[in-house]
Amino acid sequence: MQLYSFFRSGTSHRVRIALNLKGLSAQYMVVDLRTEAHQSADYKALNPQGLVPALVKDGKVMTQSPAIIEWLEETHPTPALLPNTPDDRARVRALAAMVACDIHPINNRRILEYLRHQMKVDEAAINAWCVHWITQGFDAYEALLRANAQRGRFSFGDAPGLADLYLVPQVESARRFKVDMARWPIISAVDAACMALETFQKAAPAVQPDAS
Repeated sequence: MQLYSFFRSGTSHRVRIALNLKGLSAQYMVVDLRTEAHQSADYKALNPQGLVPALVKDGKVMTQSPAIIEWLEETHPTPALLPNTPDDRARVRALAAMVACDIHPINNRRILEYLRHQMKVDEAAINAWCVHWITQGFDAYEALLRANAQRGRFSFGDAPGLADLYLVPQVESARRFKVDMARWPIISAVDAACMALETFQKAAPAVQPDAS
């Protein structure tokens, strides 16, 4: 497998975690967003959206991190990223979707670049934008974790799962935007539990080949 990735991309980060949790390896293919490599003709021939990540297996290209993660779960079901019952799976999927649908997209690089260059928004306002939407999302995520008396050390239970591999990259992004994580002690504890694991440490942006 080849994973087309950028070290600071939250979507790439979550797929790297998923691969590690499944015990799978993929050749790391750098797509440097800083040099607009994702807009090159070669990369757009692979992924017409010009987004990362993309996972290639036996010549077949998969895009969109939720679809890639679902494929990994279906083709490599052990260890499971989802709990056993439909109700519990719905709860975990909802937590993951809070990040994937409601926090990350509006703080994504292409949105921020549009604000900078087309809307002429200054950096202080862009940072305030990011802090606002991350705070709203994390307030809700924290409330759901607090309401679950059987939560465990992770977002659900005592083993890392689907929600965690979405949450941890978003926490990384929050810190990059100088968000004070002390506001969310449960999220911070979950993040610490995840980052104590080698599977999460090896996926961290700072240790990727293109981190510089």
